[in-house]
Amino acid sequence: MFSNKDISRFANLETPFYYYDLNLLQSTLNTCADAAKLYNFHVHYAMKANFNPKVLGCIKAVGFGADCVSGGEVNRAVEAGFDSGQIVFAGVGKSDKEINLALDQNIFCFNVESVQELEVINELAAKKDKKARVAIRINPNVDAHTHHNITTGLDENKFGVNSWDLPQCADTLRASSHIDFIGIHFHIGSQITNLDVYKNLCVRVNEFALWFEERGFTVKVLNVGGGLGIDYHNPDEQIPDFSSYFKIFSEFLDIKPGQEVHFELGRALVGQSASLISKVLYVKNGKKKNFVVLDAGMTELMRPALYQAYHKIENLSRGNEVALKYDIVGPICESTDCFGKEVEQPETFRGDLYAIRSAGAYGEVMASKYNLRDEIRSFYSEEA
Repeated sequence: MFSNKDISRFANLETPFYYYDLNLLQSTLNTCADAAKLYNFHVHYAMKANFNPKVLGCIKAVGFGADCVSGGEVNRAVEAGFDSGQIVFAGVGKSDKEINLALDQNIFCFNVESVQELEVINELAAKKDKKARVAIRINPNVDAHTHHNITTGLDENKFGVNSWDLPQCADTLRASSHIDFIGIHFHIGSQITNLDVYKNLCVRVNEFALWFEERGFTVKVLNVGGGLGIDYHNPDEQIPDFSSYFKIFSEFLDIKPGQEVHFELGRALVGQSASLISKVLYVKNGKKKNFVVLDAGMTELMRPALYQAYHKIENLSRGNEVALKYDIVGPICESTDCFGKEVEQPETFRGDLYAIRSAGAYGEVMASKYNLRDEIRSFYSEEA
């Protein structure tokens, strides 16, 4: 929800830009931290959602760790001041260079996604005379019931070690003198809004933890990943239900004394904190279609083109009375450069300001220079 003061400020800024509500971000982080603290759960922020420096500063300050999926993200986490002892490194294709970087930083844990990766980490750690802490990322074959492009926990997905490879994985762990096995890791998908899915995950986590324990391994860490979704249709109902989310894991996980439970939350923490603000360049009225052409495009917000993702779109310059249906499009020379089709809006005119809501996750970080576009800028509630 934007005030008249916000809209007046936007009118004086060059569009397009990302606008961050840092007060909302802080409230969301505090709510999550308080809910996790009830159960002594550990939260690592999934940096791939957003690595804007001010956003990272807020997240570090609340005491969360960092979940990274590239060497670049490991570097950014360290530069942002995250404790290396709270950094985890996942990713199905870690290069030798990235592994060496993470070893040099003495990160908390590698989330290992294949037997071959386990062998490579052991070999590289041996050259440095170090022991690498690892958790085995297991593919639990749990359907998250989300868009097929963002599922990660099914047998058909590229992520994690499949159950039939676990015996070989256990043998490799026993033979790897420079590996310190600390636990198991899971991540079943993204934008999960049906919390019952996590009950199914807990059942599988319990089964796999028992599998390792029966073979003589100590499972200190249960890392259940993240994936908690947000309500894109109602962005003003802004803070996810972290209490219910964590309560499920408290009730359904078989947590042993001394065992730690870790989470890797991204979208749920930052998704509602930002909007993409854009200006109308042209309005094209046709016999079958009306088009609103914005100065923001898929180069600024890729999700609708990539996932057919929904974002609520608002005309900030007009009242709430719906008058027409428009296809809301950008200026990029691609037919997929469209934010929404047949979107009901007030009658729109050149120069109107538009807000594309819930753009704090996978927005700014996915921006590109395609068509030699200008680099997207960011403004904040305390500055704009």
